[in-house]
Amino acid sequence: MSTTKQRLQDDVKSAMKSGDKARLGTLRLVMAAIKQREVDERIELDEEQVILVLDKMVKQRRESIAQYEAAQRSDLVAVEESEIVVLRDYLPVPMEDQEIDALLRATIDATGASGMAGMGKVMNVIRPQLTGRADMSQVSAKLKTLLQGS
Repeated sequence: MSTTKQRLQDDVKSAMKSGDKARLGTLRLVMAAIKQREVDERIELDEEQVILVLDKMVKQRRESIAQYEAAQRSDLVAVEESEIVVLRDYLPVPMEDQEIDALLRATIDATGASGMAGMGKVMNVIRPQLTGRADMSQVSAKLKTLLQGS
């Protein structure tokens, strides 16, 4: 079992004992998403796959926040933001923008990518390194800018 998954299970028990209903609700959502994926694919998720599930859940919440802000529903925005805070506890430390830029430039040089045709090649190389550590839509936008400049 992955260490993150075990930590999630332990934290569900801790949240139940402490009566932290908001945290417990978020953790149960995570465990349900992990279990659903395991049942669908008939596998036990490894550490990387658990991180992918968490990353996807953060992305979903960011999208929800944008929609709730457009609808001026600050109460729902607050709920989604609090869930993101809980989810981030289980994700790797986010990379700084400078680190991401340096990684992108190094990967472009290493792969010899130029122009938009090389975008897929670069993304395939850096995706495993950045999963859970950066918003991939922002990384993609940065990469597009770098490749258009080259």
